[in-house]
Amino acid sequence: MFIRVKKIGPYEYLYLVENAREGGRHVQRVIKALGRRDAVEDSDLLDGLIASAARHSRRSIVLSRFYRGELPELRRLSIGPDLVFGQLWQQTGCRDVLRGLLGERRFGFDVERAIYLTVLHRLLVSGSDRHAHDWRQRLRVPGAEALTLDHAYKAMAWLGEETADGHPMTETVEEALYHHRRPLLGEPSVAFFDTTSLYFEGRGGATLGQRGFSKDFRPQLHQVVLGIVLDGHDRPIASFLWPGNTADVTTLLPVVERLRTRFGIGRACVVADRGMISAATMAGLEAQGIDYILGVRERSTAEVRTTVIDDDGAAVPLTIPRQKGETDLAIKEVMVAGRRYVVCRNEEQARKDAETRAALLVGLERKLAQGDKALVGNGGYRRFLADPAGEGFTIDPAKVEADARFDGLFVLRTNSRLSPLQVVLRYRNLLAVEQGFLAAKTLLATRPIFHRTDAAIRGHIFCTFLALVLRQELMDQLAARRLALPEWQHIVEDLLDLSEIEVEQDGRRALLRTAPGPAIDPLCRALGASLPPVFQELPRAEAAA
Repeated sequence: MFIRVKKIGPYEYLYLVENAREGGRHVQRVIKALGRRDAVEDSDLLDGLIASAARHSRRSIVLSRFYRGELPELRRLSIGPDLVFGQLWQQTGCRDVLRGLLGERRFGFDVERAIYLTVLHRLLVSGSDRHAHDWRQRLRVPGAEALTLDHAYKAMAWLGEETADGHPMTETVEEALYHHRRPLLGEPSVAFFDTTSLYFEGRGGATLGQRGFSKDFRPQLHQVVLGIVLDGHDRPIASFLWPGNTADVTTLLPVVERLRTRFGIGRACVVADRGMISAATMAGLEAQGIDYILGVRERSTAEVRTTVIDDDGAAVPLTIPRQKGETDLAIKEVMVAGRRYVVCRNEEQARKDAETRAALLVGLERKLAQGDKALVGNGGYRRFLADPAGEGFTIDPAKVEADARFDGLFVLRTNSRLSPLQVVLRYRNLLAVEQGFLAAKTLLATRPIFHRTDAAIRGHIFCTFLALVLRQELMDQLAARRLALPEWQHIVEDLLDLSEIEVEQDGRRALLRTAPGPAIDPLCRALGASLPPVFQELPRAEAAA
């Protein structure tokens, strides 16, 4: 039944109409002519009719009373997180892979659900596993209703335990996920690798927690080194954990070996930062016939410092678009005794480097006026000082001039057949790994780590890896449909805000769904997900439970 508008001459008339079936066909039957449209709209006829009908609609009564604050909330649960990430958990194969690996093992609880809940918590709120247990009470996660904090700890330990072949379960899960998705995504042609450090509040397990270089500026705490490999589309493929005293330069060959033997990735070009480069690493890669693009330590490598950057070959301009403006680079290829280098100069960065050095020299002159002792603890100052002769330190103009040669400069070493421009573009994609680490440390708050065993530590960090897999899959699906990418914090807030509320009216209970925030629509469109109805009548048995 509905209102129909019909134009007769210069006027429009309103009719109350119903659909009916007559003689085997559908017809519209006029129940009542309401009158001329302008006259009806000026009167209160329609408002009275709607109000009268609403008194006999349970849905309208419940919603109206709730919005007026007359019905208390019996229970409120957030449904947004599972609506989106539950679907991604299935699409990426995480659910099926974990259930398959668990097989016939009996834990007395659903381990896959405990891991999913931890990953969900890492994506949306983050914090300790203890906090995740309390947070779960405010969420609808099917199958996780009876999980406890002890279940979460046991699930983390299972993820980090060693399998029969001596490898952690986390590696087995990664490899199974890769092979699960390989028919759809194909074999990667490039593998981006980088490392970072995470710190512990405590000892940090039996072997993983060690004193080492802290990229979080926490040298007094035990560290663990985390490495992540991404493919050419920024999708996480694999993660690696080493004790905190592991040098970056020793990590690349084991990564390549695992990609080759365990993942079956034998032809991908390996891209890594300057911390990974060494003669032994490059020799090992070339012996296996693997292409590489590696950053070079410009200042400490004699061949680069004395020969490569002084090459007078012509540079080719390259303009790279970015979110705000463009990046202009000048690129040239340099060959030295069969070794291939690509030299890049960023004019904008060169200006920033010159300004930074000028400000540092001003500060240095002030420090010199205060005496030599003020310079002892500052390495940035010391590299511009001449050896003391007579009265004390002085600024060495030759060292200042030598430092200026490296302004805006970065150098790459490669054995690939890619053009210099392609080499630079691939290397700049390494920024995606750094952004992944930033997300892991800030958005997903992996640090600090409080677990005491190596197995639980591996499981805890691996949940962040799984969270990165889901996060990247969501961004890829939004981009594939050319939908606007909402800010991550807006996504989190709108997902948590989307809730179901249980209310009671006249001894009968119902579920009401809150209005979605602006980020929900693009997410549902990208995933093909549907929101539950605004009003659902609860069966009496379910309401009683």
